[in-house]
Amino acid sequence: MPKIDRDGVKIYYEVHGDGPPLILTHGYASTSAMWKGQVEALSRRHRLVLWDMRGHGQSDYPDDPACYSEALTVGDIAALLDEVGAPKAIVGGLSLGGYMSLAFYRAHPERVSALLIIDTGPGFKKDAAREAWNKHARDTADRFDREGLAALTSASRERASASHRDAKGLALAARGMLTQRDARVIELLPEIKVPALVVVGADDAPFLAASDYMAAKIPGAKKVVIAAAGHAVNIDQPQAFIDAVLPFLDQLPKRAERGPS
Repeated sequence: MPKIDRDGVKIYYEVHGDGPPLILTHGYASTSAMWKGQVEALSRRHRLVLWDMRGHGQSDYPDDPACYSEALTVGDIAALLDEVGAPKAIVGGLSLGGYMSLAFYRAHPERVSALLIIDTGPGFKKDAAREAWNKHARDTADRFDREGLAALTSASRERASASHRDAKGLALAARGMLTQRDARVIELLPEIKVPALVVVGADDAPFLAASDYMAAKIPGAKKVVIAAAGHAVNIDQPQAFIDAVLPFLDQLPKRAERGPS
């Protein structure tokens, strides 16, 4: 069970296949297992890196709230790419994982060959909207504190089936990683200079407008809306998701970005 050590916090990851590196980050309160329906198709053509964010799944659940932040999560992605010998990769994720992928591009644009942004919001320009989101995140954390992992039973499909060891990591991740502090990611969108695909489920009402916004603001971005799918679009419609993603990946340069082994 491979893990990397990030200043005492062990981060779980797995690698499938070979080819141009592709790292996918799961959504909040989910795990790398949410991608299991895509592993076979994506690993035929790519070196697919999946991982569990801190406070989730098989990664560590540190007690210190300071161990949970956007900056540390971006650093985890960079460290994982270093670990698998990938100076550059296609970077993508769903929901919080998609937001962190955008944040990674902001911090390390030279390490991103393309972006795959799935059922994601890019943050907020207005303080009031950001604070409303942050209140929701803090309320989510409070619920995990009160109810423990039982809170997942009424959650969305990809979360209800997720396996976590302790709700405390999810509560701390909500306060430190799900909350947002500025507009730097949403303001970055017009400056993105790599191919980008925005995917959203047609029934994922809270993220439809955000997906339209990203597709309009990211130069040259493509957008696919998948019918009969909600927030966990790749779980609700696994084949339609692959049918949307593979043509985008196939038109990217085929050269594998690999460092010294």
